[in-house]
Amino acid sequence: MRKRCSKRTVGVVARWLPGLAVGLILHAQTPIVGSGPGGAVRIFNTDLAVLEVQEPRKDLPCTVSPVKPVLGFDLRFHAGYEVSVPLRELAGAENLLTMIFRITPDSHKDEPFFFVQRIRVPPIPEDAKGEAYLQGGFDLGEGHYHVDWLMRDRSERVCSFYWDAEAALPPKDKQISVGLPPDSIQASETEPFKEEPPVARAQGELPLNVKVLINFAPQNSRSATLQPLDTTALVSILRSISREPRIGKFSIVAFNLQEQRILYRQDKADRIDFPALGEALHSLNLGTIDLKKLIQKNGETEFLTNLIQREIGGEEQPDGLIFAGPKVMLEENVPVDSLKEVGEVEYPVFYMNYNLQPQTNPWKDAIGRTVKFFKGYEFTISRPRDLWVATTEIVSRILKFKSARRTSGVASQ
Repeated sequence: MRKRCSKRTVGVVARWLPGLAVGLILHAQTPIVGSGPGGAVRIFNTDLAVLEVQEPRKDLPCTVSPVKPVLGFDLRFHAGYEVSVPLRELAGAENLLTMIFRITPDSHKDEPFFFVQRIRVPPIPEDAKGEAYLQGGFDLGEGHYHVDWLMRDRSERVCSFYWDAEAALPPKDKQISVGLPPDSIQASETEPFKEEPPVARAQGELPLNVKVLINFAPQNSRSATLQPLDTTALVSILRSISREPRIGKFSIVAFNLQEQRILYRQDKADRIDFPALGEALHSLNLGTIDLKKLIQKNGETEFLTNLIQREIGGEEQPDGLIFAGPKVMLEENVPVDSLKEVGEVEYPVFYMNYNLQPQTNPWKDAIGRTVKFFKGYEFTISRPRDLWVATTEIVSRILKFKSARRTSGVASQ
């Protein structure tokens, strides 16, 4: 049997009902043997028969809930499933759960993608109550797909389920360029700071030089951790900027206002070094606050003021400067006199305000007020479409600004 198998496998997360002190081991994600177009897929006949029969089974009792494809800030459709299994069904000695599933694009029914994941289950008491919850995810391009899914334990008990999935942009978003080609399937990314593939830069024109000041902080200013959703969104903002072919030079200043600290800096580089940025963010520790900074009145305002004066008022003259991050509501905003000290800014300033619920906090924050002072532009990033629109508009405004200055300079001569 000749099938196409993905070179990577779906990401799976497993957890137990809180209150039950048990753990589990997820084996490394490995594809079923055979990869690439036309690669031979080796799969047990019994498993293949379950996938082919298209009739749900519950020898191993479980409940499967498909997760509909949703476009993320990374402009990839994320889909998957959630599974619950009664703990009493896993009680006893160690067990091994094996999940195998097949995703088939409707347009290429002869080229399915196979994924496998194994989860080692530790000994569980016979009187255990509650549920074990498993989650899996995968990424899709636009298109229609059929999913055949099964899970079996060491006793060869099987749970199987089948569903259809559609990844589609609404009509008003058709101009957005999705991160995966149509009818394509990939494993969900597990490393947000992986290296960005090379970008074909625009030829025949001088590339833009852009500086980005990004506040790596959670949406909830009281949170002691940077949530994965927030990290993904903030990194996606940077990736959206880095993928713009008309930008050729990047200066990045990653900071955290709560810690009043610059975490990472990169000056006038040909590309954004995402792995180095990710490594630098490991030092972020929102759960603790330096005592000296805690007793310092309006320390966050002072830090932001110094950052603005140094990065906007410095000798470097980028073609455009972009603030990015969640809102920062301070007791004291940056003093207007401090902003006046910066002097006239000879390039456009922007703010990509990452705000998932703008209706709950419609007020301008400290950075928004700063950008307004410099006659800049603010964009609220609540959905993937907002990010695409903002990046496009920012580049357009920078180009117009440069063109106007060039025309003005020629006229003055």
